[in-house]
Amino acid sequence: MLTGKRISSRNTFFQKRVLPPLLFAVLAVGVAAPLVATRGSPHAPPWPIFVMPVVVGAIIYVVLRRLVFDLADEVVDEGDALRVRFGGDEERIPLAEIINLSYSGITNPPRITLTLRTAGRFGREVSFSPQQSFLSPLFRPNPLVNDLIERVDAARRR
Repeated sequence: MLTGKRISSRNTFFQKRVLPPLLFAVLAVGVAAPLVATRGSPHAPPWPIFVMPVVVGAIIYVVLRRLVFDLADEVVDEGDALRVRFGGDEERIPLAEIINLSYSGITNPPRITLTLRTAGRFGREVSFSPQQSFLSPLFRPNPLVNDLIERVDAARRR
């Protein structure tokens, strides 16, 4: 466990490691069920029953790759820097190295993307899903975003 205050969502593990196999298992059952139902019958299931799960699976994969797979597993605020972890790899990113911080609260999961002055271990952009309360995206912006923007700006001015 990293030291400092965790600012990334605890749901990231579920979204990256549990949800994808679960979704693809449901699709596999969708393919297997017609095969089992027509076993021993002279009539084979129509081909669209097999094509549609493949198309849906491809769409799910593209969406997960774009919105979930690139999220950091854990981000910890250490005051003057953020410690980012992907699996067993960690990198400490000083706030002064961040040149832009963007927030997308409309996506699910919501994401903060840090653009770095120079590419680090995880590239020039690092994204993570911030912690949030249940109703916060509906009624007000995430307070973490404004706090980070102000602290990054102050670190750059030093």
